[in-house]
Amino acid sequence: MSTENGNIGNEPAGNPNLSELRRKSMKLPLLPGVYIMHDRRDRIIYIGKAKALKNRVSQYFGSQENHTEKVRRMVENVDHFEYIITDTEYEALVLECSLIKLHKPKYNILLKDDKGYHYIKITAEEYPRIMEAKKVEDDGAEYLGPYTGSFVVRQSVDEACKIFRLPTCRRSFPRDIGKGRPCLNYSIGLCLAPCRGRLKKEIYDEAVSEARDFLKGGTNTSVARLTERMNECAERLEFEKAARIRDRISALKKISDKQKVIMNSVEEQDVIALAQGSGSTCFEVFRFKGGRLVDREQFLIDEMTGELSICRSEFIKQYYSMREVPPRVTVDGEVEDAELLEQMLTEKLADRHGKKVRITIPQKGEQQHIVEMCRQNAAEYLAQAKGRTGEITAAVDELGRLLGLDSPPEYIESYDISNTQGEDNVAGMVVFENGRPLKSAYRRFKIKTVEGQDDYGSMREVITRRILEYREHQEEGKGFGRLPDLILLDGGEGHVNAIRPLIEASGLPIALFGMVKDSKHKTRAIAAGGREISLTRSRAAFTLVSSIQDEVHRFAITYHHASHGKSVIRSSLTEIEGIGPTRAKELLRRFKTISAVYDASVEELCEVKGMTRAAAENIKARKKKKAADE
Repeated sequence: MSTENGNIGNEPAGNPNLSELRRKSMKLPLLPGVYIMHDRRDRIIYIGKAKALKNRVSQYFGSQENHTEKVRRMVENVDHFEYIITDTEYEALVLECSLIKLHKPKYNILLKDDKGYHYIKITAEEYPRIMEAKKVEDDGAEYLGPYTGSFVVRQSVDEACKIFRLPTCRRSFPRDIGKGRPCLNYSIGLCLAPCRGRLKKEIYDEAVSEARDFLKGGTNTSVARLTERMNECAERLEFEKAARIRDRISALKKISDKQKVIMNSVEEQDVIALAQGSGSTCFEVFRFKGGRLVDREQFLIDEMTGELSICRSEFIKQYYSMREVPPRVTVDGEVEDAELLEQMLTEKLADRHGKKVRITIPQKGEQQHIVEMCRQNAAEYLAQAKGRTGEITAAVDELGRLLGLDSPPEYIESYDISNTQGEDNVAGMVVFENGRPLKSAYRRFKIKTVEGQDDYGSMREVITRRILEYREHQEEGKGFGRLPDLILLDGGEGHVNAIRPLIEASGLPIALFGMVKDSKHKTRAIAAGGREISLTRSRAAFTLVSSIQDEVHRFAITYHHASHGKSVIRSSLTEIEGIGPTRAKELLRRFKTISAVYDASVEELCEVKGMTRAAAENIKARKKKKAADE
């Protein structure tokens, strides 16, 4: 093991010893291994593996512009690093997993395994109940399990009680038989209602026995057994009993049809997807066995370092250090070191199946649909944690992915130019924060330096002024002092090409795109400068971008109409001798309307700043002429 020191005394906003750390990182060998970052208190804050140590570690201490915010934050706190050389990249991967599990570094993905065992309990009462249980007790009850998650237990208990019409209320039988009216479940056919006192005990016991078989054998096994019993009853002319069994078979098939929504043709697999929000990421895992969803888990992570492909790789390593490995892992995007991970997971799976683990990224069909469902659930869980709606969280996350951003654009600014044949040039700026309009941050711009119809020139003026406002107010951290994650221009490739040099020259980390409309003035695509990004397959992102484009257009054109109306009114006054634009503006400021200007006396008009008696008398003369003409 080797160590390189940077001797940093504080945790600065920007590591002052970055050049020294980079110099030492450039001395590392081009060999596979594990690198370990320490802070000034010698705490391990990040562990990673590399195919070539020199190349990977030196990237951290080079230009910070190419890093995500969380990587920059980690680099700011690095005091020194050490490394361990391995023979192969695969050995480095295994060692990295082991060290992360041992040291739990702050900037690695760390998953808390708080998942205990769960059981299905069939009580030992005279009228047995089926319910969830977290532990086995010495109470004479029958326990099915253990199961690693509560999801499958809760789902199975709910299905069994509904199909076989077993009570789920708090009444105790036989104590409460005949002591009250049956509940709503009886009225809608979901309970046998032993409380009525009219149910034969043997029918109740039969239902519990069939529910037990269902829980042990599953839907297909239960349907086969019940069908055989139904036919036997019909042969013995026990038609009432046969009809009862027929109804249960029908209920089982209905449940099976509903389950097909979350079933797939792959017998055993895990599906992993993520959703990002402001400062947090949620990983969702769907676990399938026998083609059926049997469990699901969510992990909320506040600190994620690196690109999404790296984060997925870290998550997979951590998750399968706690969970059983399936033959197939389906993910929602690229995974760093996918082949090495497949090799590592295959070794863990060998004891059970001897099969090779595959990590897949579906692009269409059933599997892609399941991944999308998994991602939507991750967005919903993240939204609930952050007090937002899952739909909006999913839309912002989807837009970030579509545009290739490092993280979802939480703060979006959009701009549009409006004029009438080059006259009364104005611009509107709207802001969407976390997918919702932030009207307190809307701004209007009156174009000052551009004459005539020049949308590109007008947009350049507006963005230039916006950047200057940020420079002036950045310490405030709000309003113009807050930097947008994304700017969307209401226009295509031309607008993007006109503005991109301004953004690049500013050195500010702002993503820039345009919003392209079709012939019917509806949102069609995103202009990325030289290419277009289709929105047709991204429904949530399409809806969000459409709402942004409609809002900025409405805001800009409303401001233009107001400005144009005032301009028309002022122009009617400037036709009067002695009244120029400045005097017309002051008159309207004082009297509000042109009618009020004409109705004012000469003395009142003379009180207005810049007015002369001659000009006031010309206004009164114009009023008399208008009256005569009418």
